Amino acid sequence: MSEESESESEVKHEPSYDKFICPLTKEVMRDPVTLEETHNTFEREAIEDWFRDCKRRRVKPSCPLTKVELRSTHLNPSVALRNTIERWNKRNDATLLEFAHNSLSPGSSESQNLFALKYIQDVCVKSRVHKHAMRETNLIPQISSVLKSNIMSVRCKALQTIRVVVEDDDDNKEAVAVGDTIRTIVKFLSRGLMQERQEAVMLLCELSKIESLSEKIGAIDGAILLLVGMASSKAEDTQTIEKAELTLSNLERFEANVLQMAKNGRLKPLLRLLLEGSPETQFSMISFLGDHAFSNNEKVEVATTAGYMLVNFMRSGTREAREASLKTLNQISSCEKSPNILIEAGILPPLVRDLFSVGTNQVPTKLKEFSATILANIVASNANFKYISLDHTGRTLVSEDTIHNLLQLISNAGPAIECKLLQVLVGITNQETVMNVVASIKSLGAITSLVQFIGDTQWEIRLASVKLLKNISPYMNRELASILCGSIGELRNLIKIIIAENNGISEEQAAAIGILAELPVRDPRLTSCLLNEGVFPMIIYKVHSIRQGQCWGGRFVMPYLEGLVRILSRLTYVLESEHDSLTIACEHNLTALFTDLLHQTNGDDVQIISAMALENLSMQSIRLTRIPDVSGHSGCGLFQCFFNKPTTVPPGLCKVHNGICSAKDSFCLLEGKTVGKLVGCLDHANEKLVEASLSALCTLLHDSVDVEQGVLELWNAHGISPIIKVLIDNTTEILVQKSVWAVEKILRTDDISNEIADDQDMLTALVEAFQHGDHKTKQVAERALKRVDKLPNFSGIFQKNQS
Repeated sequence: MSEESESESEVKHEPSYDKFICPLTKEVMRDPVTLEETHNTFEREAIEDWFRDCKRRRVKPSCPLTKVELRSTHLNPSVALRNTIERWNKRNDATLLEFAHNSLSPGSSESQNLFALKYIQDVCVKSRVHKHAMRETNLIPQISSVLKSNIMSVRCKALQTIRVVVEDDDDNKEAVAVGDTIRTIVKFLSRGLMQERQEAVMLLCELSKIESLSEKIGAIDGAILLLVGMASSKAEDTQTIEKAELTLSNLERFEANVLQMAKNGRLKPLLRLLLEGSPETQFSMISFLGDHAFSNNEKVEVATTAGYMLVNFMRSGTREAREASLKTLNQISSCEKSPNILIEAGILPPLVRDLFSVGTNQVPTKLKEFSATILANIVASNANFKYISLDHTGRTLVSEDTIHNLLQLISNAGPAIECKLLQVLVGITNQETVMNVVASIKSLGAITSLVQFIGDTQWEIRLASVKLLKNISPYMNRELASILCGSIGELRNLIKIIIAENNGISEEQAAAIGILAELPVRDPRLTSCLLNEGVFPMIIYKVHSIRQGQCWGGRFVMPYLEGLVRILSRLTYVLESEHDSLTIACEHNLTALFTDLLHQTNGDDVQIISAMALENLSMQSIRLTRIPDVSGHSGCGLFQCFFNKPTTVPPGLCKVHNGICSAKDSFCLLEGKTVGKLVGCLDHANEKLVEASLSALCTLLHDSVDVEQGVLELWNAHGISPIIKVLIDNTTEILVQKSVWAVEKILRTDDISNEIADDQDMLTALVEAFQHGDHKTKQVAERALKRVDKLPNFSGIFQKNQS
């Protein structure tokens, strides 16, 4: 016998009588009726089903007990029997209710609890009257107390029982809400056992159908958070998710609950109130959104659903409503996907109007700050602002007068607005509209005031100004160079940013180095200023730190390194005029440094700059090569011009430069093991790198050096074929010019000429250059073709004095 059966046997109830039992259902009758012909008694519903079945089978109706066919199916209510059964039920119900009371009291066993709860469910399902009895006999608090049982099966049964007791009975729902029962039910939502969570959410769904309990459920800490989590969970079953959704839907009747849902990531109810609610409700919702921290997905959801509404409030609402909507727009516009949605909603015209308003129409500074921040976020989206009108005149954000107004506002605004408007200009100058900003800066003479922001104490302002100057530096490099040279303080501020010792390379450093890197590389005045400030040794230290892996900074490392190398390359343009530059280049062995950068760096731009710097260094080799006095006389000095070099080079000396060379002191490409690395760059996909590398190699073929030895060095480095291939590929005009010049020099060496003279592709490329090149290229191509006997030496195409 089960424990539940044992509990049932403990109940001392009055047994049923045979006449109470329906012959068809075998259960106690509730509505007994008697057949008029046979006087047999049945449950009304059962006998009526019997007659319907007879009809369906197309047989005459009969008595289920006697099988006698009936002339009439008339049924007489058995009133006396029904009254007797009802009195019997009442006596037993009273007995069972008393037993239930006792079985749910503290100290009762699990079996007693389960039997009592099952009995309560059964009687409540049978009749609403019994639900009333649960309330009248004060059983509901006892059922609720069992929720705290330490036995899971009892707790689950109690949750089920309460749900049955309160279904379609608002009074019972209210009775359950007395005390802390609802709080206890909510706690089940966080339990690890799925069955308890399922029963709890089904009960809460039922309770939330009346308004008073909806408010009470929502007010319990964590209730809405748990329900939102269940509704969006992938771990719960379908029914649980559905019940959680229905419960939340019921809770939406109260504004406080809606706000709680929004705090926990369920924004749709709030957005619905924002769109459909009364003006007071709309203001309340906007105010909440302005103070709420959103995830990126929520920002997009708000922008998509309520963008037009927020823009309308900003355009024509009360001051409080405008402030609330601006605070909200300030938040949601910071997400990458939101700005384009807000632009479609028409945000730009009222935004710019508020920023530029003056006099009696001027908006408070606080609102202007919000407007400036939103505009900065909008511009960061990289939308094409050339085609977005601000008014009926067709004025746009990048129109000259708009940018004029922005620049003037920057000079008159406080730090918060200054910073955001600088960011706006940064956004505009990141696009093809950069020239609009450049033109306005030039016409207003605003470049000086913009440069002054480099020294601002506020990091955000400093960063925005440096990024802006970086963007415009390619178009205003001479103006910037002039200002920095004329104001050493600003130059020092820029240098301070560049060489700052941080944990890694910052965006500010990458932008600051970009400004200096864009300034004219051949400007001797600026290079002199940088020398005076001791910049170049610090730059070299930074380059070595990056190459040794001592600096990190993600996406900013390569731009920063490129800027460092570009600035360092300035030294190679003033080696003859600035003695200090020569000293630094020698002390720090720039030949080796640029060679390593050429070979070991992934960035094309760094390699291009390095190749160009190596060309400049190599051009100084003949001047710096030490020519020994082979005759034994010492009257010639250390540095000789090429035309005084000895006709025979002693062993151990550089054959190309005819003297004592080194990579460190005379920048010799041969001593620096650089030739092979330059040759390796000739088949690179980047034409600029090929051009720079070829130019550097051509320094070994200049008339100021031993050209034949230069050609042999290229041959030994397997560089002849790549140079010819550059000529054959004919990719750019500059490469054709340089490769034709180099091939002509190569063909002067008979041994090499004999090796390559039959290369038909090369000959075709030379003929092409001779026929279609510019004046100088035709001359050089003609000389090259003569050397391989493809043109007669008496050709009159060019004057002899032009060759």
